[in-house]
Amino acid sequence: MPELSQETERGRAALPFGLAEVTGPSMVPTLYHGDRLVVQYGAMIRPGDIVVLRHPFQQDLLVVKRAVELREGGWWVLGDNAYAGGDSTDYGVVPEDLVLGRVRFRYRPRRADQRSPLALVRWALSAARPVFSDRSASRRFRAR
Repeated sequence: MPELSQETERGRAALPFGLAEVTGPSMVPTLYHGDRLVVQYGAMIRPGDIVVLRHPFQQDLLVVKRAVELREGGWWVLGDNAYAGGDSTDYGVVPEDLVLGRVRFRYRPRRADQRSPLALVRWALSAARPVFSDRSASRRFRAR
């Protein structure tokens, strides 16, 4: 589940992109605890996209899930880690107005022990990745 700073939340109206940080294991193996995300607010959501949304029952809590299917009443969202919970299997469909944006990019922060030039190069080559929609995952998750 990402946490957005209040400054990011306030600036969202002015900028189409914002930053979020993943906490928890619900999106493993796609996203890990501590990953940073670049979120495009107001982007068109399609099945398979990873999205940032407000929790339907606790709207001050923001979560990251995969949008699986648009159903009557909103999006059916699931985490990539079936054992973590905290998705539509617990709270049902999420109204479209609670889906804030689509995750476009993920990067992993550098660890404190990565100081050598070789470690920095390895980190730079592996830390940043675009986040693509996974249509096959959408079909796979729909069965759950």
